[in-house]
Amino acid sequence: MTTYVISVPGTFTGAVPDVTKDRLARALRPADPHRTHLGDEEDLDALSVNDDGTFTMRLTVEADSRAHAEGRAQEVADSALRAAGLDRDSVPLGPTIVTGIDSDV
Repeated sequence: MTTYVISVPGTFTGAVPDVTKDRLARALRPADPHRTHLGDEEDLDALSVNDDGTFTMRLTVEADSRAHAEGRAQEVADSALRAAGLDRDSVPLGPTIVTGIDSDV
């Protein structure tokens, strides 16, 4: 298995209270990229929100291939949105992007 750092972009289509953003960040905590050498070195936050309502989730997932890592990242992102009381209809997500691979190979 390899550790992948995956970026998942998205957009808040309406006003989202700070408390909801905080819940989303807490829900992403188990997949925080700071657990990896790459995330620590690059100081990658699990959730970055821009003033225009766009955001990026950066997630750490274990997988045996890039495709599986991207699929797992979508699952983690969907779960975190639900935990924060959001859904993909009000918060559309863009395509996943492999930001880095943290491997001893």
